[in-house]
Amino acid sequence: MDTGSLGLIIIVGLVIIGLAILFTFVPVMLWISALAAGVRVSIFNLVGMRLRRVIPSRVINPLIKAVKAGLDLNTNQLESHYLAGGNVDRVVNALIAAHRANIELSFERCAAIDLAGRDVLDAVQMSVNPKVIETPFIAGVAMDGIEVKAKARITVRANIDRLVGGAGEETVIARVGEGIVSTIGSSHDHKKVLENPDMISQTVLAKGLDAGTAFEILSIDIADIDIGKNIGAVLQTDQAEADKNIAQAKAEERRAMAVAQEQEMRARVEEMRAKVVEAEAEVPMAMAEALRSGNIGVMDYMNLKNIEADTDMRDMIGKSDQEEDEDDR
Repeated sequence: MDTGSLGLIIIVGLVIIGLAILFTFVPVMLWISALAAGVRVSIFNLVGMRLRRVIPSRVINPLIKAVKAGLDLNTNQLESHYLAGGNVDRVVNALIAAHRANIELSFERCAAIDLAGRDVLDAVQMSVNPKVIETPFIAGVAMDGIEVKAKARITVRANIDRLVGGAGEETVIARVGEGIVSTIGSSHDHKKVLENPDMISQTVLAKGLDAGTAFEILSIDIADIDIGKNIGAVLQTDQAEADKNIAQAKAEERRAMAVAQEQEMRARVEEMRAKVVEAEAEVPMAMAEALRSGNIGVMDYMNLKNIEADTDMRDMIGKSDQEEDEDDR
């Protein structure tokens, strides 16, 4: 192989490599697709996207859809939203859906909703096709003490103007639950709630529970209603049980005090008996001292012994009579 042929092969190889690098870095096919769809974008703009670390297809393909749908958008708007971390394709789909449904929605608001973390396409679809939110069973107690459980279905429509900063589904469910509990609690008789469950819907709707939320409540329907426990009877039973326990505690306290008083009296009696025994033990010594000192004579002593003997005899006769009476009974 001569030098000329080798040089030609090298040149052809370099051209092929150069074209491969060019078509890899410069999205020529994407540029051709944009031109065919009527989207005017320069090849240098696509190269600039590459340099700005923007994937051109993530901007140009949504732009083609927007132009075909009749929306007035440009590459700068879509590219800036992409660089901000937004989902360009979802924003464009939401704008197309809003445009078809004659819903006023600008690109700036749509991009703000998307950057706020809301699914803007789902919000637009919910504006056209309202969503039904079903609450769990919510229990309330009527004034007669009967528990009433109600389950509601809330038909809501997305409020696009309040999507940024508006409360979500959890807040709507909580507010509706509060309204159900309040309506049941203000009813004098649980039978009225069972007869007219729509009174719950009317009361809840009148409160304007969708204020400050990202939704507009269209209707609240009671899906199911049921009777729960007799809370009033349970509370009365618990109160009676508590009163009984208190009374028992007080009675036990009084009994303990009586036992303590009885033990105290017994102790006093035993103390008095001990003193009497002690005093009786001193009587013979006192008698002897009196005889020695001449305070009493022998006749006085004999009279005292006679009195004691007579007393003992009377005690014995009394005990025998008592035993006979008991035997007769």
